[in-house]
Amino acid sequence: MRENMIKNLKLGFKTNKLAVVGLIVIIVFSLASIFAFLYPIDPNAISVTDRLVKPCLEHPFGTDDMGRDYLARCLYGGRASLMVGFMAMILSTAIGVVVGSISGFVGGKVDAVLMRLVDALMSLPTFLIMVVMNAYLKPGVQNVILIIGFLTWMNIARIVRGETMSLKEREYVVYSRVSGQRKGKIILKHILPNIMPTVIVAATMNIASAILMESALSFFGLGIRPPQASWGSMLSNAQRYITNAPHLAIFPGLLILLTVISFNYLGEVLRKVFEPK
Repeated sequence: MRENMIKNLKLGFKTNKLAVVGLIVIIVFSLASIFAFLYPIDPNAISVTDRLVKPCLEHPFGTDDMGRDYLARCLYGGRASLMVGFMAMILSTAIGVVVGSISGFVGGKVDAVLMRLVDALMSLPTFLIMVVMNAYLKPGVQNVILIIGFLTWMNIARIVRGETMSLKEREYVVYSRVSGQRKGKIILKHILPNIMPTVIVAATMNIASAILMESALSFFGLGIRPPQASWGSMLSNAQRYITNAPHLAIFPGLLILLTVISFNYLGEVLRKVFEPK
């Protein structure tokens, strides 16, 4: 099974060249963000004499309104944006898998209550709730991760519930239940390993959504606060200088666009590999 999966994955990347480019983009952006400290310029170093410098050899991405090197800001901003995307994905996936597997396996009143909760949360305007929650919490990466993670797990819960309801009727699961194994052990041993491919696909898509949400929050001044940079906060700051310094909006905007598109193409390949039906 593992060999077939690897073979299908290779075939998926072979037939979808954009997914290969997307994977390369994700790896490059991730490594650049992780090793941003190797870039010899401080992202928060202010230089009054170098305000709004256009891209040049000394400053490849130019400088912002405070004379800070924009490439350094983009590198450290990518660290914040990508960390929010990955950590929020882990949190939302964990919650979704727990709720969905319990709901689908136990069924009955437990399933009805959990799914009505999911339906109620999905009917609420997510972004408005994020704005309200962020207003009552201290600004920072940690709270942004918690807010996005706790408000984006519902889709994964519904997907996992459907897969669990299908798997619990299989012979090996029925035998485990009849033989007296505990429900928690059955879920961990027989259900979760078989739904992991589906979870991986959904989680990949969730990273792109989380990055967009963080960028939107930061764009409206409700996410990561200065002097710490994120791509969204850099876009927000660029609004005032869009005419005389368009590079302030172009670079973080392109980074967000390329990252989100890359994760979407990668998720599409994974979906075809893990869910061929």
